[in-house]
Amino acid sequence: MKKIVMTGGGTAGHVTPNIALMPALRSEGYEISYIGSYEGIEKGLIEAQKVPYYGISSGKLRRYFDVKNFSDPFKVIKGYYQSIRLLKKIKPDVVFSKGGFVSVPVVLAAKHCKIPAIIHESDITPGLANKLAIPSATKVCCNFPETMKYLPEGKAVLTGSPIRQELLNGNPSNAIRLCRFENTEKPVILIIGGSTGSRAINTAIRDLLPELLKRYNIIHLCGKGNLDETLKDTDGYAQFEYANKELADMFALASLVISRAGANAICELLALHKPNILIPLSAAASRGDQILNANSFRSSGYSYVLEEEAVTNTALLEAIDHVFSHKERYVEAMEKSNGTNSIAAIVSLIDDAAKKN
Repeated sequence: MKKIVMTGGGTAGHVTPNIALMPALRSEGYEISYIGSYEGIEKGLIEAQKVPYYGISSGKLRRYFDVKNFSDPFKVIKGYYQSIRLLKKIKPDVVFSKGGFVSVPVVLAAKHCKIPAIIHESDITPGLANKLAIPSATKVCCNFPETMKYLPEGKAVLTGSPIRQELLNGNPSNAIRLCRFENTEKPVILIIGGSTGSRAINTAIRDLLPELLKRYNIIHLCGKGNLDETLKDTDGYAQFEYANKELADMFALASLVISRAGANAICELLALHKPNILIPLSAAASRGDQILNANSFRSSGYSYVLEEEAVTNTALLEAIDHVFSHKERYVEAMEKSNGTNSIAAIVSLIDDAAKKN
C-alpha cells in the first residue's frame, strides 16, 4: 500500500483542504498519517477522520517583535528532529503540506529524508511558513493565477483549492428544522465570521436585525464565545458559534452569504455559486492576504467587497440590497469560472511524486 503523510495546522483553513483530499487518496490506495502540533485545532479535526495523528513541537515565526521569538525557533528545531524520526518510522512515499507553521519542520524533514513534498498555497501571496518550505518542496500548488509569479518556475502548478464534496450536497430542509424558521418564504442570509468571529460583522448584523428580519431569515455563525443570549428566541434569527456537518445544509438554504475572505472560504462560495459579500480581515490585523483574495474575486465579478473599516449599518444594508438586486449577475460570473477539478489535479501530482520516489 502507498503511504502519505499530510501536515498543516494553526487554523481550520490549513486543515479542511487536507480533509477534502482524504476520500480520493483512500480510493487511490493511500494509507494516510498526519503530523500536526500537540494540541492545535488540527488534532481534533484529523482524529475525527480516523487518521493516525502524531503531534510535534511547533513554534510560530513572527514578522514582529515578541519575546516568544527567542524561544520558538528552538521549538521549530525540536519539531524538525521529531519529524525526521516520524518520517523514518512511517516511511511515506510522499508528504503533502497545507501550510501553517507546524508544517515547516515536516517539509524540511522530508527533504532531509529524500521524500518528495508537495505544498499548497491558498492565498495570492505565499505566507511566511510556505516561503520557508518552498525551497524544500517538489511542487507548489496554488489557487490563483496571480500567485504563479511569486513561485519558482517549474514548481508552481495552478490547481485551485480542494473543496469538501459534502458541501455540494446539502439539504435545505435540514437547515430549516435546525434553525426553526417559521416563515420559510423569506430568503436566507448566512453570515460566516470565521472560527473566532468578527466583532465588526457581529455588531452590524445584530444592530440591523429589526430591519433585516422584515425581509430575510438570518443564520449567524458568530464565532466561539460570541452568542447573544438576549436574541436566542428571536424569530427568524438563528445563531451558532460554528457549524460542522450542518454547514452544507446551511449553504444549500442560503440565498446570500456574508463572509470573511479566507482563501478556502471564498473557493467554497465559488464552487457553490453563492452570491456573496466579502468583508476581508483588515491589514491592521493581518498581512493583508484576505484583502488581496477579496479584490481578486471582485475583479472577476464573483463578489461584492466591503472593507472592514467601512462596515457600518448603512453600508452593510446597502451591500445586501445591491447583491440581492444583482444576484443573477454574480451567479452567472461564477458559473463561467474555469475552475479545475482541484482534487483530481492534486492527487495526480501526489501520485507522480510517489512513483518517482
